[in-house]
Amino acid sequence: MMQHNTTIFIHPLADVQSKNIGDDTKIWQFTIVLPQAIIGKNCNINAHTFIENDVVIGNNVTVKCGVYLFDGMRIDDDVFIGPNATFVNDNHVRSKQYPETFLVTTLKKNASIGANATILGGVTIGENAMIGAGSVVTKDVPANELWVGNPARFVRKI
Repeated sequence: MMQHNTTIFIHPLADVQSKNIGDDTKIWQFTIVLPQAIIGKNCNINAHTFIENDVVIGNNVTVKCGVYLFDGMRIDDDVFIGPNATFVNDNHVRSKQYPETFLVTTLKKNASIGANATILGGVTIGENAMIGAGSVVTKDVPANELWVGNPARFVRKI
């Protein structure tokens, strides 16, 4: 388990309850990180973000402003998540009706998610894949591919 140390920057206006944060990570203002969340080394968690308990973030990850990471998110090393990207962990949501377990959404190493993209629950974005801004991803995206649109579709190999 990683412990807080002097190389972690946590803005005084952030509410960071987790002690599982790697060296050289920066967490900016108006961010909430719940106690069981795990954040790797050298990450940049921008302002106005929320990270729930059952979230694992690797090393060298950038999470831009306005991103909420709910239970079931698995983010590998070197991932970029653009501003206001949206992640879903229950594809059949109803008020006050909760699934027994939440869907796991995985972003593989070096994936990039464009601004305002929506990623449905249970989806895996492959290594080095890119999701265009505003896209809606409804199924797994293979490694080394660019997908865009609503619903997101294959455009080309990267």
